[in-house]
Amino acid sequence: MDIAVIGTGYVGLVAGTCLADLGHDVVCADKDEQKIAGLLEGQMPIYEPGLDQLVARNVREGRLQFTADTPSAILGCEVCYIAVGTPMAEDGSASLSGVLAVAKLIGETATAALTVVIKSTVPVGTADKVREILLESGSHAHEVVSNPEFLKEGSAVNDFTSPDRIICGCRLPETEEVMRRLYHPLVRTGKPIHFMDNRSAELSKYAANAFLATKISFINDLANLCERVGADVDAVRRGAGSDSRIGLRFFFPGVGYGGSCFPKDVQALMFTAREYGHPLEILEAVEAVNYRQKQVLGQKVIKRFGEDLTGKHFAIWGLSFKPRTDDMREAPSLVLIEELLQRGATVAAYDPEAMEEAKHTLGDRVAFGDSSDAVLNGADALVLVTEWSEFRNPDLDELKQRMRQRIIFDGRNIYDPELFREIGFELYAIGRPSV
Repeated sequence: MDIAVIGTGYVGLVAGTCLADLGHDVVCADKDEQKIAGLLEGQMPIYEPGLDQLVARNVREGRLQFTADTPSAILGCEVCYIAVGTPMAEDGSASLSGVLAVAKLIGETATAALTVVIKSTVPVGTADKVREILLESGSHAHEVVSNPEFLKEGSAVNDFTSPDRIICGCRLPETEEVMRRLYHPLVRTGKPIHFMDNRSAELSKYAANAFLATKISFINDLANLCERVGADVDAVRRGAGSDSRIGLRFFFPGVGYGGSCFPKDVQALMFTAREYGHPLEILEAVEAVNYRQKQVLGQKVIKRFGEDLTGKHFAIWGLSFKPRTDDMREAPSLVLIEELLQRGATVAAYDPEAMEEAKHTLGDRVAFGDSSDAVLNGADALVLVTEWSEFRNPDLDELKQRMRQRIIFDGRNIYDPELFREIGFELYAIGRPSV
């Protein structure tokens, strides 16, 4: 098929590239001319493992193109994806200005009826609004599909090509057939395509992310209780998570969820619920717990060193909100660093991929090292915030030699407390007895 993907952010770029890899002819369009210029030169605007090679191959083989001329992309397509951002507004709602602007442009530009696929994460009722704008802006009977993405940063390519499920909200059997043809190679192994109405499809995305956020906040809140009663949350996690109805995925304690999806989607669903007169009280609690959890590491540091951290120096390992991404949106590391700096401490930080973004966000208030070892020099404590694989087995002799004090705050519970106790370290974890 001839496909246009409007928006070359995280979702649009991954979806467009993977669709091209399935054999479709894809044009990815974006009004950001600088971003398009970079893509034409092979520069990726995001870090996502394997994506750069996939883009290069499909460009080379002629299936993938990039343009800043969005109308030209629309004119040449049968299926047009809307994959622009829906950032969180001040009231917690999802901003639809970008989505609706693209819908208007499609209506004004298209010379034939298109299948318009909303890939952006949008609140309930958005497909109806897009359908109205398409009718008002043009004379063609476009069909609108709600096709939410379920991409995890760090494994997005695999998530697209090997999905757990595909959700399509639409009205007509003919539109279902278009989507079946489009995604046929992805479901040959038996993974389902769920067809439903637009509103149910829109809500399905929010329901999934809200439930996962709930699971994270639940184990984090339980971890804080474990510390008070003298239990080990890792043992509790394994005991409860072994129940097949619960499971161990997304059931790890830490320092709160961040990124571009969970915080925004939880807020947006809460806003919709209030708008319809049915506040989701569980999600209100999920959000409150996550806000508190991002402060846990800072509180542990203060409890150990005191309220005034003047003269203290801390090494931070991990800045992105999770491994295998450079995304620092809503990252717990930012909450911790602000707390340390405000109390007079100095900070040296390292992350395998998020350094440029961190420098842009934090400026010269933080020293940045070119390796994990480099930031240890003279540190009164090491604070592990993001569990990148390279942090899991540190050189213990290097830690001893470089650090001023042998103290570690493990925000992801990746270290063996007994091992560190035996070599003379104090280790403070999440929901586990301190050693």
